[in-house]
Amino acid sequence: MIPKKIEVILKSDVNKEFRCQVAANSLDIDVEKKSTHHLKIDNINLPDKWNIGLIYGNSGSGKTTMIEHLFGKNIFDVKLNETQPIINQLPKDLSYEECAILLNGIGLNSVPCWIRPINTLSNGQKARAEAVYLMTKNKDIVFIDEWTSVVDRTVAKAMSLCLNKYAKRNSKKIILCSCHIDIIEWLKPDWMIDCNLQEFILPKTEDFFFKERKQIKFQIREIDRRSWRCFSKYHYLNENLPGGKLYLYGLFIDNIQIGFQCFANYVPHKKGTTIIYHSNRVVVHPDYTGLGLGMKMVDVCSKLLFEKIDCRIMAKFSSIPMYKSRLKNTNWKYLGFKRTMGKIRAAGNMKRKEGFREKGIKTYNFEYINGTK
Repeated sequence: MIPKKIEVILKSDVNKEFRCQVAANSLDIDVEKKSTHHLKIDNINLPDKWNIGLIYGNSGSGKTTMIEHLFGKNIFDVKLNETQPIINQLPKDLSYEECAILLNGIGLNSVPCWIRPINTLSNGQKARAEAVYLMTKNKDIVFIDEWTSVVDRTVAKAMSLCLNKYAKRNSKKIILCSCHIDIIEWLKPDWMIDCNLQEFILPKTEDFFFKERKQIKFQIREIDRRSWRCFSKYHYLNENLPGGKLYLYGLFIDNIQIGFQCFANYVPHKKGTTIIYHSNRVVVHPDYTGLGLGMKMVDVCSKLLFEKIDCRIMAKFSSIPMYKSRLKNTNWKYLGFKRTMGKIRAAGNMKRKEGFREKGIKTYNFEYINGTK
């Protein structure tokens, strides 16, 4: 039973040694009073149906103490093993497909991030991995402390939007502690406790979260091949770019590149025919997944190339999410699928330097039509 009101007094011991006493006397302050924090919140009234709760406030405002008084001690004791990959730490009774759905659902959709030790991931990737881990450890309510505290604010918004979608889609109950308020309109919590103002907040309408989120501006421009080495580790197929004539584009925010797109002509061009470029090596940095940037980047880059030169733009890939996105996209025409017929590699592994898919992998084929039929 959640209490309707709560009152907490946080008090730290005061050091009486010489230097501490001199420091206190220099300001003529009441040391005992300044070392005590009184937190009182009335009218706590959680809705009958909810998915996301947010407890926020400045450092030292009593967020963690508040949540522990409401829901019990030791709710943050579940810890990841940072020397192991996330996919190995999910419950053994989950199938691989179930693990993949969980990881993709929280926006950690780069397979290399699943199989690398946690301590090699970025802060944003670690936070997503921890969220998935906690989803499988808590039956009723998932508690996450210091949400987005160690990532930049654009990554924080992407993570929060992704968590909102995941919680609503899977009917999960998630309670977050955070010292940031810029995530509120992206997270859209069902209830909040503001530890700064010491009040419980129950958003009544969608207008509470503003009619329009503050926009995040991205830029796309042509680039050279040097940045591929930073993005190849997140691509499922190949560490090398294709041969032949290439057009390369980058996705940027504040002049920081967060996405990569390649168009390659690796089929001999016959005179009198329209040259074909293949869209591939589509990568958005895992920290920024959740904002729907992948397909938007592909569309904008394809349009730029389509208007730059007289060409046909094709795409062949095995990614299920990309296949589903393109099926709904009027800029692309579905041409059917094929199964690769290459030789099976030893131990079933793909040689990344050669970039060949295994025998029997289904690949989906599309052509860019720029919104025409």
